[in-house]
Amino acid sequence: MTNSLFIGVDVDLKGNQFCVMNFDQHIFFNLKFSNTPEGSHMFVSKLKSIYDKFHFDELIFCLESTGMYSFHIACFLSSDEYLNSFNSTVYKVNPKVIKQYKKSFTDMEKTDPGDAWACADYARVGRCKFMNPFKGAQFIALQRLTRQRFHIAKNLGKEKSYVLNNIFLSYSGLLVLDEKPFSNLFGATSSALIEEFISPDQIAETPLEDLVDFISVKGKNRFKNPIDNIKVLKKAMRASYRLDKTAYDPINTAIASSLNFIRVLEAQKKDIDKAILNAVLGLDSNAYHVLLSIRGIGKVYAAGIIAEIGSIKYFKHNSKLAKYAGLHWKRNQSGKFEQEEKSFSRCSNKYLRYYIVEAAASCVRNEFPFLKDFYDKKYSEVNKHQHKRALVLSARKLVRLIFGLLHKNQYYVPLDSDQFSKTS
Repeated sequence: MTNSLFIGVDVDLKGNQFCVMNFDQHIFFNLKFSNTPEGSHMFVSKLKSIYDKFHFDELIFCLESTGMYSFHIACFLSSDEYLNSFNSTVYKVNPKVIKQYKKSFTDMEKTDPGDAWACADYARVGRCKFMNPFKGAQFIALQRLTRQRFHIAKNLGKEKSYVLNNIFLSYSGLLVLDEKPFSNLFGATSSALIEEFISPDQIAETPLEDLVDFISVKGKNRFKNPIDNIKVLKKAMRASYRLDKTAYDPINTAIASSLNFIRVLEAQKKDIDKAILNAVLGLDSNAYHVLLSIRGIGKVYAAGIIAEIGSIKYFKHNSKLAKYAGLHWKRNQSGKFEQEEKSFSRCSNKYLRYYIVEAAASCVRNEFPFLKDFYDKKYSEVNKHQHKRALVLSARKLVRLIFGLLHKNQYYVPLDSDQFSKTS
């Protein structure tokens, strides 16, 4: 470390600020170069003159992980032929971490040279050694697809939550009653019913036989006993509040707009899922099939986990992987006091957390014993936040299983929790 060169990089759309210092905090230069291949090569040329003169043992690059802006320069630094001719390592650091580190310097101003200096000094004090180095763009194609799916899924959830407000105004009984006429309120049959009928009165006054024919056609004859569905539907319509007749058309127009948007998002999600499956098989099919051996983890969730983890070799222990996924809770303890409610770490990979939590929920739904029994146990331990608490704790347990299987490169073999604990 004492004969290392530390390079902090403040990344920007148009230019990258490079601060180069040694262990004694001597700054060789702190300059901005354009965020282009030409600008990056100019930086390497200037760095070469310093290295040729002092012959440092290693180069440690530290740059803030600022979305896609940091991607190209990180790839350049990790793959440049000259930099790879000797010991060089690139680290991408969460900007929140650098921001907190800068607070220890009370008189530091917010400038690009100051941010680059903070990144270099963060590496100088050895904090980067606790992180995983940047390993290039092997997973970028798959990652773009899985993150796009995350983006679509989030928008889909928001739109469904939003349209429920309008549905409640026109057809409150559909949401109020415990018994539901359709298993999926946003399915083809339910959506067609809401869009084609104007008000609860119109549905309630339509003859039973006509409604049966309607849902049979829209549902492609998939209802086992459509008469029962219609009886529940009419009950929901009778339980709905009535609005002024002039209010129904505007509200129904808003509902139809949201339902159309939901259909578009659902179609886009299916297209993305197909592209994900094509991309993951050409990347790391072995790790992919290892994850598929866990009952409940489907093809898309497995691909999402692989895209965000990269190689399991980056993580020395399952706790490191859990912390990277944000399934880590900080203790708040003083004397005999120990806070029970703890929030998860925000300085983490939200995409990996999403796929692992969704995979855990799927495992529980599919009665995967390793997680289902644990989920039920945690669910019964408290009286509030039962599902969320049990689910994230189950996700943390799933991280342990995923790490063990990928690290050992083996498929899942059914074992009870005690046996798995002994073999991990």
